[in-house]
Amino acid sequence: QVYGETLPHTGNFQANVYYEPIGVATQIVPWNFPLLMSAWKLAPSLAMGCTPVLKTSEKAPLTGVVLGHLAQEAGVPAGVLNVIAGKNLDACRAIVQDERVDKVAFTGSLATVKVINRYISESNVKPYTQELGGKSPALVFADADVDKAVADTHFGLFFNHGQCCCASSTSA
Repeated sequence: QVYGETLPHTGNFQANVYYEPIGVATQIVPWNFPLLMSAWKLAPSLAMGCTPVLKTSEKAPLTGVVLGHLAQEAGVPAGVLNVIAGKNLDACRAIVQDERVDKVAFTGSLATVKVINRYISESNVKPYTQELGGKSPALVFADADVDKAVADTHFGLFFNHGQCCCASSTSA
C-alpha cells in the first residue's frame, strides 16, 4: 500500500500529500541495457498501481517481448503490463498521442526526444519525463593513483562500447 504524508506547516490548516496511480504510463526505453531500463521503468509503475505500456527499441525488441511473456507466466493479469515493439517513431507517435495514455517516460537520444516533444505538444499535453544521455565527468584529484584513475576512466568511457548515459567521457 502507498501512503501519503502530512507536511509541516504553521497556521490553522493541514497540508496532505496523497500518492495515487496516474493511470496508463507509457515507458519508452532505448536499445542499450534493454532489461535494466525496462525494469527501472516498469517496477515503480507497477508498484504504484499504474498500467504500463512498454515501448521497446526497434533495435532490441525481444527483451521486452520476453519480459511481457514472463509477466504473464508469473500471473500478471492480461492488460496490466503491455509491450509494444515497432518502428520507433511511428510507434512512439501512436502511443504518446493516444488520449488513453496519462503519462510518458522516455530514455534515449536528444534527436528522438525532440520528435516526441513535438508529438506530445500536438496532442493532449500530459506529464512527461525525459532521461537523456550526457557527459559524466570523472574527477581526478592530485593525490589520486594516476594508473588506477586512467584505467577506471577508460573503463567508464568504453563500457558497453561507450553507449551508456553515464559514460565518463570527460575527465578533469
